[in-house]
Amino acid sequence: MRRVIVDTDTAGDDTQALALSVLTDRLSVEAVTVVAGNVDFDRQVENAKYTLSLVDATDIPVYEGARSPLVKSHEHATEIHGEGGLGGDLFPDTDIDSAEGFAPDEIVARCRESPGEVTLLCIGPLTNIALAHAREESLPELVDEVWVMGGAVECRGNVTPAAEFNVWADPDAARRVVDAFDVTLVDWGLCLRTALGPDTLEEIDAIDTDLADFFREVTRVVRDRGEAAGLDGITQPDGLAAALLAYPELRERVESYPVTVDDREGLTRGYTSVDFEGVTDEPADTRVVEAADSEGFADVILAMLRERDPDAVFE
Repeated sequence: MRRVIVDTDTAGDDTQALALSVLTDRLSVEAVTVVAGNVDFDRQVENAKYTLSLVDATDIPVYEGARSPLVKSHEHATEIHGEGGLGGDLFPDTDIDSAEGFAPDEIVARCRESPGEVTLLCIGPLTNIALAHAREESLPELVDEVWVMGGAVECRGNVTPAAEFNVWADPDAARRVVDAFDVTLVDWGLCLRTALGPDTLEEIDAIDTDLADFFREVTRVVRDRGEAAGLDGITQPDGLAAALLAYPELRERVESYPVTVDDREGLTRGYTSVDFEGVTDEPADTRVVEAADSEGFADVILAMLRERDPDAVFE
């Protein structure tokens, strides 16, 4: 079982990634760290706690981290996730206390305590990870793996033509993390290629469970936006990242490239530069998941929502 810290800007698809990470027996979620990103920070904290309550995991500590990017300002993504991040009508107040301590400090402490044993699943902007690295220069050697949902590889961005939201929101942090760590990248293009299609959404609509109700609520805005734009289905970027971490069976092609991030302001802020041809002579130390089993991913989500058992697909 892989030990994991989930670093999240908890909104709709983050909740599904968090639920999956808790419910699978492949991962052991030891802490959740919250970072500025999708919606108001305090709402993100409550969203994380509420999700943990839905999967009977309120014993997992939630640490509050960076409330703003390292350098640049950013805008929230409420047009995608709703005002509070959970579809627009759900604003939980769990009355669960956050754990004491600053998230980057906790990341460092846990990795120092168990060198080589903790994986970071990063499904928001990378501010907390950059701050943790600033506190501990050896962090890249102390972690097991670093999985990042972010970037736009050979596709247009989803917040600007050049950039995907998580990288765009804090490009300075993203550059520092990608340059320092051997990252496994789950990018926006892969998320588009593994979107949950109409047949899967129809199956989800027929499921009568609390997790299926929750899924329908938190994806309501993005489904409405997709239908209005003529899109066939919805993406689940963070859930995909969690599933690919938990289930190597879903990874169909993974290649390593030199990767860096444009941290300048302007049209290319947050652009993910992937050196496919090796022209930069930089080390190919970023693993990019280029293809994944979209049907298998859909089956994992369905099993989680029906039975609270995403592992059932592989049994």
